[in-house]
Amino acid sequence: MNYLSIIVPFIFILNIALAIMIIFLERRNVSSIWMWVLVLTLLPLAGFFLYIIFGRNLSKSKLFRWDEKSYLLLKKLVSTQLMSFREKKIKTRDDTIEKYKDFIIMNLTHNASLLTQNNKLDVFIDGKEKFHSLLADIEQANQHIHILYYIIRDDELGNKLADALAKKASEGIKVRLLYDDLGSRNLSKRFVQKIKSAGGEVESFFPPKIRFINLTINFRNHRKLVIIDGKVGYIGGFNVGDEYLGLNEKFGYWRDTHLRIVGEAVNNIQTRFIQDWNQAARKELLIKDYRLSFEKDYGQCGIQIVSSGPDSQLEQIKKAYIKMILSAKDYVYIQSPYFIPDESLLDALKIACFSGLDVRIMIPNKPDHPFVYWATYSNIGELLKIGAKVYIYENGFLHCKTIVSDGEIGSVGTANIDVRSFRLNFEVNAFLYSSKEVARLTDIFYKDMDHSRELTLEQYEKRTLKIRFKESVSRLLSPIL
Repeated sequence: MNYLSIIVPFIFILNIALAIMIIFLERRNVSSIWMWVLVLTLLPLAGFFLYIIFGRNLSKSKLFRWDEKSYLLLKKLVSTQLMSFREKKIKTRDDTIEKYKDFIIMNLTHNASLLTQNNKLDVFIDGKEKFHSLLADIEQANQHIHILYYIIRDDELGNKLADALAKKASEGIKVRLLYDDLGSRNLSKRFVQKIKSAGGEVESFFPPKIRFINLTINFRNHRKLVIIDGKVGYIGGFNVGDEYLGLNEKFGYWRDTHLRIVGEAVNNIQTRFIQDWNQAARKELLIKDYRLSFEKDYGQCGIQIVSSGPDSQLEQIKKAYIKMILSAKDYVYIQSPYFIPDESLLDALKIACFSGLDVRIMIPNKPDHPFVYWATYSNIGELLKIGAKVYIYENGFLHCKTIVSDGEIGSVGTANIDVRSFRLNFEVNAFLYSSKEVARLTDIFYKDMDHSRELTLEQYEKRTLKIRFKESVSRLLSPIL
């Protein structure tokens, strides 16, 4: 029996069916549709497996489920806050909130991102300081510790964290640790068991259902969140590993940005963690059970916690970035390890440049992913030509994901300026409305400029043919990097 005569037509029919499904049933951008149709047509067998791993769309998947009471509570809170803005009844602690109410309303309606104002911020730009603070807060926990990181290393820092969590779990504190299965793929069973044996719970996000075959490998939980007793929250760019303390010779000093928040915004960080935890653990923590009332006055920083991921087509964080850029009147400063914007965000930056705004972009001087690095160079070249300023950070590796605008609004979180963060990763950012706190972030940008060299258009135009080739190939691959 000639099996090829059966298999080949079957694969051909299957590819046609997939192509039809992509064109008519899945809402994708046109370039993505054409790419997958060509892949399926030109690479019949390989194209099928590439699509299964990299092409599937999760936007119709209901990954994060709300318990009914929490959902109704959130719906009521969002509705009440929207009404307060529209009827001009909201009491603001900072004039910035009134100025950017259209931005806040967009995040409210687009992402159910409640605005909180009673918040105090600490900003960390050094890994040693951040983890010293985190471990101290863990030691002080007396109810629960919730932790989510994309990368947790089984090294000195990672084990210091594991020891701290095991100690608290053994004291009866409820410890829940969630990590991304791909990002933390080298975690040992010993590491996990250390926490579990002490009474803690440990889960991984999107693990393979069949060993060595992970069909969700293209969708990663890139979030970094810590919540302690529902009162203290951490959000930002640092993962857990010795390199984030500047101990990796390849990268040297690790420059990142992380926030420690005390106040009402921690409720919304907690909500994000619980939804992710429930998806991974297949359990149901009730969000309403973890919401606290903050009677004490902590501060005046307005904060919205905005999430996005491949389970939605709305690209909430990207749209917030675009809105921030288009709302700017004076300047926009961006720090990102990867700069691979899609056309919509690139156009927003071009409009800002053409409008005479001071647009500055800071990127690292070395790659942690070569193709991403050269795709970044390709994109900054376009903006250099129309007046943007580009700075190459020289004091180690720049990993922070920070945007500040006009000294009044800023964003710190996990989302890079790239297609992967916008469409494929689960991300979370804190958007800040506070002239005081954003001024701090702006000052940090200026200090980072002291450790950077400006890349001029003249220098960029002198790049070698080899570099131009790398840029072209990397830009072609940028939608899947």
